[in-house]
Amino acid sequence: MKRLLLAALACTCAAPAFALTLAAVAPASNISTKTFDSVLKGTWRDPANSARDRYRHPRQTLQFFGLRQNQTVIEITPGNGWYSEILAPLLKDHGHYIAAVQSSGSADTLKQKFDADSAHYGKAQLLNFDPKAPKFGPDDSADLLLTFRNVHNWVMADNAKAMFQGFYQVLKPGGSLGVVDHRGKPGENVEQIKSSGYLPTAYVIKLATDAGFTLVGQSEINANSKDTKDYPQGVWTLPPTYKLGDQDRAKYQAIGESDRMTLRFIKPVAVARE
Repeated sequence: MKRLLLAALACTCAAPAFALTLAAVAPASNISTKTFDSVLKGTWRDPANSARDRYRHPRQTLQFFGLRQNQTVIEITPGNGWYSEILAPLLKDHGHYIAAVQSSGSADTLKQKFDADSAHYGKAQLLNFDPKAPKFGPDDSADLLLTFRNVHNWVMADNAKAMFQGFYQVLKPGGSLGVVDHRGKPGENVEQIKSSGYLPTAYVIKLATDAGFTLVGQSEINANSKDTKDYPQGVWTLPPTYKLGDQDRAKYQAIGESDRMTLRFIKPVAVARE
């Protein structure tokens, strides 16, 4: 936490009009490893999802992002609900889990998942948004916003800027934004990104800071040094997609899932300087 605070304060040195208060540095997770492990072993989880824990490191990732059980948490485009199976039960008693989706197909899949198991998803909420003009709820209403392996899709669709602006709008001052995505080589241009699915870390950081966020932490939790990032079908060559089918499947299975950046940002709390 000390390192997060120093990073946050360092980012304000050149800002003449305001400073970050201590409250701007989001708190650490208050969820124990035992509680996380209990949820990760939950029988409601799809076994195929559980098998990917070794690549996605959900406990370590959520602890790094500062997940707390009393938070309002919005997950952006959760797909079929890989993280929903973890987040909704953790937040069920004291917090609020919101799955923000942009297509009716994803909404239908998640609604079926939630409706089928009210014991674990009873308080989970679905929210539809327009990616060209995203609105994720009332301004300053969420404590934590999470997105996993989605930013490259928004870059490909040319709406990444609008998405990050929407994130900033819905988060409370002092709230956190957690981003995980395929980590590309430094200096790649947008056209290379669109064909490979890999994003330079600096590119993602700029999207967030341009929207007003402050970077307060980076983690190697989801790193994979075996990923050479030079495949015929980009990142989709690797598991879980295996876009080449059975061609060299054993080779790509041995590499595993992509090398990923894990970034934590905050929405600053501004105060007038004396």
